Amino acid sequence: MISKSLEEYLKTMYILKKQNGGIRVTDVANKMNCTKPSVNKAIYNLKDNGLLNYESYGTIELTESGENLAKKILETYDIAYLFLKDVLNIDEEEAASEAEKIKLAITDNTANKLAKYVHKVLDLNDLNCDYDVSKEKCRSCVRRTGKLTK
Repeated sequence: MISKSLEEYLKTMYILKKQNGGIRVTDVANKMNCTKPSVNKAIYNLKDNGLLNYESYGTIELTESGENLAKKILETYDIAYLFLKDVLNIDEEEAASEAEKIKLAITDNTANKLAKYVHKVLDLNDLNCDYDVSKEKCRSCVRRTGKLTK
């Protein structure tokens, strides 16, 4: 288990990989508004946990475990965001801010139950996704319905 701050680094690296195809220390530092030494410390902690591969001055490569964990972090944010925005009708900016906080605090079990509730309330049950925060299913389902904005 890694810390919540390391989860944020991992998520950011995954997003950069999807956006740019490659991940560099400078890109992570710029995206997270932090120093390169902070990124390097996080990289070595994530590497020790088997979540990425990195050689000094090279590009950062997420392992399969690293990618899976990053996807899970994003899925948890998506579900919390949908609940706040589309179920509770909280404005987008506040929902985004609160979803960030919620994702850092809830367990997988709670995220799964919240996802099932959101699916039911937003009538997403017909997508037959059988949501589980440990799998990458809901993000695709939600995008198909046009409900997810972030």
